[in-house]
Amino acid sequence: MTSMATGSGSDAGALPVPYAVPNLLALERADRHGSPPGANDWTRRPSADHPNPVVLVHSTSGNKQGNWQTLAPLLSNEGYTVFALTYGAVPHTPWPIDAIGGITSMKRSARQLAAFVDRVLDATGADKVDIVGHSQGALMPNYYVKFLGGAAKVDKYVSLAPLWGGTDLFVTIDLPRWLKGRRTSVVARRVLYGISKACQEMRPDSAFLRELARDGIYSDALTYTNIVTTLDQVVVPYTSGCVEGPNATTIVVQDEHPESNVNHLGLMADPIVARYVVDALAT
Repeated sequence: MTSMATGSGSDAGALPVPYAVPNLLALERADRHGSPPGANDWTRRPSADHPNPVVLVHSTSGNKQGNWQTLAPLLSNEGYTVFALTYGAVPHTPWPIDAIGGITSMKRSARQLAAFVDRVLDATGADKVDIVGHSQGALMPNYYVKFLGGAAKVDKYVSLAPLWGGTDLFVTIDLPRWLKGRRTSVVARRVLYGISKACQEMRPDSAFLRELARDGIYSDALTYTNIVTTLDQVVVPYTSGCVEGPNATTIVVQDEHPESNVNHLGLMADPIVARYVVDALAT
């Protein structure tokens, strides 16, 4: 399903907005290391109505164009200056492996995000950015916010399927043990060990999550919006993303739309969720 977005940037030249989960591999084949429509125009300046550039942060095993075929053009049509990065790819691997992000340690990824945000601020002249993240991309940026200076550079933080308390899905995953005694290529080992690092950090009560929550999940300097679905099959339980805070709002899609069957991946391409994101950024 494809629709034309409405909003301050909508006109005859508005970008089409597809509401369907895209095929990452097909996108990469068509445009190697490409950006989603409406994102990464480094000559575009923020408008007075939307002075904060929006940085889109993808999920585990996603990338900048695979996750944001819906929200990048939608937000661009709404008048936002939009940027997206691929972070956490395994170094020294060939294409298309090097286009798969969100694999390495989230601390390493947070440093990549910090450098990207600095580049966005330098290019646009803005004082702060807003962040929209999905899954790991809704968790990892908070490490940047809390420990790498991001609190002074981020205003609104919108999370699709955050996992502040981790996910039970990764409790049984132990790829290093599984790899022992198995013959695999060097590239495969790099990728699997990388995935293992990110997955272990997302386990409940991991050292990474304990550090992130040590003084409370949220930074006082930001406004947080958590958007979750009861049908999430990756963030288990989905309530891992429902942490209360004076500067945090949590939206459970089915509370207002009980008919919704949106799942974990669907959050990044659902029209109801997309409107929640637009509203959160506009607040």
